[in-house]
Amino acid sequence: MNSPMTPDPRTLACLDRLIGFNTVSRNSNLDCIDWARAHLRTHGATTRMDWNADRTKANMLATFGEGPGGIVLSGHVDVVPVDGQNWISDPFVATTRNGRVYGRGACDMKGFDAVVLGHVPDYAAANLTQPIHVALTYDEELGCLGIPHLIAALARWNIRPSGCIVGEPTSMRLISAHKGGRVYRCVVTGQAAHSSLAPHAVNAIEYAARVIARIQDIAARERHTGLRDHGFDVPHTTISTNLITGGNGPNIVPASAEFLFDYRYVPGTDPDGIINELESLASRLTAEMREVDPNAGIAFIPVNAIPALVSAEGSEVFALAQDLLDNRSDGRVSYGTEAGFFSNAAIPSIVCGPGSIEQAHKADEYVELDQLARCDRFISDLVTRA
Repeated sequence: MNSPMTPDPRTLACLDRLIGFNTVSRNSNLDCIDWARAHLRTHGATTRMDWNADRTKANMLATFGEGPGGIVLSGHVDVVPVDGQNWISDPFVATTRNGRVYGRGACDMKGFDAVVLGHVPDYAAANLTQPIHVALTYDEELGCLGIPHLIAALARWNIRPSGCIVGEPTSMRLISAHKGGRVYRCVVTGQAAHSSLAPHAVNAIEYAARVIARIQDIAARERHTGLRDHGFDVPHTTISTNLITGGNGPNIVPASAEFLFDYRYVPGTDPDGIINELESLASRLTAEMREVDPNAGIAFIPVNAIPALVSAEGSEVFALAQDLLDNRSDGRVSYGTEAGFFSNAAIPSIVCGPGSIEQAHKADEYVELDQLARCDRFISDLVTRA
């Protein structure tokens, strides 16, 4: 049995600083970004900032080396809340015990960020043949809200990386593809009336139910005959209704109803196909509803969209990761990451980082020291190949 490896002290020092920033998504991330930016610039990086609309949060891109191409090492710095969780130690103080570092974000995903930032002096000292870019983003935990702006900024800056590694926790396993996701709010507007006068009303809940029934039909169709990729735990596209509200009295025909649904689609599936099918149904139902009330109708409001990560097999970054990792096999996951956005922008991408996704978002979140050390070795070896 191999002995656990020891992380680079520079990584542990950076992880201590990163966990100390309370970057829960409802807060600003600027203190954390400013510290990271200063650290990177001290070692000669060229840094570029991309702020949100009110300049309370920012994405940052730091570049070592010059020329086209290059690899992006990308991670988000926001974390989920600790509200209501029973932590043994302070979640915003990095605490080492039993071969693990505990703290909010230790696993998801400040562990990877710390490795990347810890090795900054190595990037500066290396004789790079292509750039190394470090990307830090905001609001990933709110549905990848920051990364689309960074992708747009890359285009404005005329930066075209040849590949990207997103360091979400994969236990240092190469993940080459993941499902895409869409979330929609369906708003149904009817016409209220006393329930004894139901024919003069438009029952929003019942029309919502007809759309939900179609969602169930689509789910069954995808389960039985949809596109399959057996690399996923659930090898087909899924769709489900997850929240619903409506009505305001037991004897009132409801004038309004809303529900949220999401679908997770297998790469290769047209993500517009499902919503187009539901909108076609809604159009027919709206015509029926307006026979009673001209203001009635059904609308779909996009809430979130995460592109699928299409396998980067055959790309430079895929081959590089295979060469540098102990386990050359690649896998697929059903959850989404920022890698899908890079892939969608024609930047071949993989997901690989320290820690297990099973530890993410929990009380006493941790990353194992051995995982950090394995990521240290991965990044060190990557620098020698860049």
